[in-house]
Amino acid sequence: MSAGTLIALAADEIVMDESAVLGPVDPQLGDMPAAALVRVAAKKPIERLDDRTLLLADMAEKALRHMKQVVRDLLADRLEPERAETIAEELAGGHYTHDDPITVAEATALGLTVSTGLPREAYDLMDLYPQEGRRRPSVQFAPMPDPGANPARRP
Repeated sequence: MSAGTLIALAADEIVMDESAVLGPVDPQLGDMPAAALVRVAAKKPIERLDDRTLLLADMAEKALRHMKQVVRDLLADRLEPERAETIAEELAGGHYTHDDPITVAEATALGLTVSTGLPREAYDLMDLYPQEGRRRPSVQFAPMPDPGANPARRP
């Protein structure tokens, strides 16, 4: 979702399906959110941090600064600097988990100009590229037999 958000921010116009979502563009260092690394390093006394954590926190701070600048630059032609800064902080500052969906309503509330109502041709184009369902659901419904439905168990 984050790559799609960057593409959307670079566009002159953001048009989404009513069910589509954007995602935060917060940098990740491996499997760790950059903003969380910076916050953790700031909370602990420096003597209690190992060198690797200090290095990661330094890299994370640079990654956050860079991504916020990327967002500001992408929005610079269309928004006032203060509004672009607010959006950059919200999308890149670690206020969401990296996989949090940002709906059309949430994107609009952030200050992005989003419209809905994709033309039929967009759906026709997407139909040419079917996606396999590679992910398995994290929760699976497994119905249990109804004891009242078993004639042998009825009184």
